[in-house]
Amino acid sequence: MSEPIIKFDHVFKEYTLYKDDRERFRALFFKLKNAKINKALNDVTFTVNRGESVGFIGDNGAGKSTILKMITGVAHPTSGSVEVNGKVAALLELTAGFSTEMTGRENIYLKGYILGLNDSYIKTIEERIIEFAQLGDYIDQPVRTYSSGMKMRLGFAINVNIEPDILVVDEALSVGDASFKKKCRDKINEIIRSGVTVLYVSHNKDSVNEICKRAIYLKKGKVMFDGDVKEAFVKYQEVKEAEKAKKEAEKKKKEAEKAKKEAEKK
Repeated sequence: MSEPIIKFDHVFKEYTLYKDDRERFRALFFKLKNAKINKALNDVTFTVNRGESVGFIGDNGAGKSTILKMITGVAHPTSGSVEVNGKVAALLELTAGFSTEMTGRENIYLKGYILGLNDSYIKTIEERIIEFAQLGDYIDQPVRTYSSGMKMRLGFAINVNIEPDILVVDEALSVGDASFKKKCRDKINEIIRSGVTVLYVSHNKDSVNEICKRAIYLKKGKVMFDGDVKEAFVKYQEVKEAEKAKKEAEKKKKEAEKAKKEAEKK
């Protein structure tokens, strides 16, 4: 069996929801009574082996982004443990960590340091990143002079060229014009073929099925299914249809009660 590269062991993640900034400030000094707690993850356990491609599916708010933030080290569990054994490239918030006063070239080194890379390694991939980003002379200009698209291109170029052990991809990723988007897709497919562990977030059945052999279906912070991609989407659709049927039944019940009351009044 392949070596585990990611392990979630009974992970819970809770966020306190505040009514306003004043209540948030008070919470720094006093324990709030009846504070509203949102369970972003509720006892999540799974293991991803080295070289696997795993899709994460589910509605907005299901917990997909929270899991990815933990894998990339942006968030930490309230309880339980998360273990990641490898270098992570996250194609999510591509411009996070940039210094706007530093040049694009300087930001390559800054992002490299954040990712734990040393000078000699960054130097070996520097020109590859610059060539991929296609920023021309702007690479030596302050990032504050960049358009949002230029910053995203630089962020993408850095993340896909650091030779990651784990690649985290959000389907909603959109970088540059049509030709650059194709270049990005080709690069991602090249990384996948090289045997890198891939975590792919999408609502699209065809794209998940194309990239992944396994899918984890999440709902309200819980793992509802973990297994074959096609079976995961069947389960997902069954739950959606059951919820729709329940809502329609409740609607009909309310309409019947309303009609009954109106009839009694007559």
